[in-house]
Amino acid sequence: MLYDLVRPVLFSFDPETAHETAIAALHVTGRLLPAGRPRAATPVEVMGLTFPNRIGLAAGLDKNGEAIDGLALMGFGFLEIGTVTPRAQPGNPRPRMFRLPEARAIINRMGFNNHGVDALVANVRASKYKGILGINIGKNLGTPMERATDDYLAAFDKVYAVANYVAVNVSSPNTQNLRQLQGASELDHLLACLKEAQRRLTEHHGHYVPLALKIAPDLNAVEISDIADALRRHRIDAVIATNTTLARDKVEGLRHADETGGVSGAPLLEASTAVVRQLAQELAGEIPIIAAGGVLDGAGAREKLDAGATLVQLMSGLVFRGPGLVRECVEATAAPA
Repeated sequence: MLYDLVRPVLFSFDPETAHETAIAALHVTGRLLPAGRPRAATPVEVMGLTFPNRIGLAAGLDKNGEAIDGLALMGFGFLEIGTVTPRAQPGNPRPRMFRLPEARAIINRMGFNNHGVDALVANVRASKYKGILGINIGKNLGTPMERATDDYLAAFDKVYAVANYVAVNVSSPNTQNLRQLQGASELDHLLACLKEAQRRLTEHHGHYVPLALKIAPDLNAVEISDIADALRRHRIDAVIATNTTLARDKVEGLRHADETGGVSGAPLLEASTAVVRQLAQELAGEIPIIAAGGVLDGAGAREKLDAGATLVQLMSGLVFRGPGLVRECVEATAAPA
């Protein structure tokens, strides 16, 4: 495959430079070629939206919506861009991304580096993409935790008109104290405010944009149960499980394993699937689950569905497998879950 030839070149660069190169190439390719179409599969309705296939792009790859049209050429059933914050910010100092090829893993501590929500919205409006687009929102590093809700509301207000759904990221390990928003009282307040904003924005724009909550894999059973209760109580439209993990047991002893940040890729598969499985039991079909974490082949994608997910997202797997991973996963998940 073409990616097998390209990958050694990309891997000769440091990971963030390779990432930036790939985004730039996808941007140019998307502008030059006709609009991409999702790979054919059995459509599925989730959050009131019809997804042409179950495989989507996870947030984190295209933070600013710069490569939407190029990514659409890969055949995804949906794309999620971001995480975007109300104001532009540089993120954490470099180096902040590390490959662990022996484990097919990546460690990152990017810190929500992005150009700000206004730039992302402009990029979305300029794209040709007509498929399902999720936009993942977060808080700025400089915003005090007691005002975090203000940032989420500001970003939600800006992206509402151009998103098919909005994902609320309270689970990145790379913004200081962000994960405390998963706590019972903090989450209850945030979700209540977002649902009120959703009601107001629905009236203003004349259409309903679903909300999804993205959670961490490093939660215990009680915490997952509490989150499930909050999702039901506030009638959140979906949950994304999961973000990256702080655990190092699967990569211990490898070069870069001690770097600060979240682990993604193959070592995340088991933990993220376990969260999906418990959520499925807790939610009993009331709220759909979008699975993310550790999918590097069709079998991994199918495992997510078997655990109780309805949709599956890819990101780090694309670094190691390339666009062929999308086709493989679409085919593996084409049958009903």
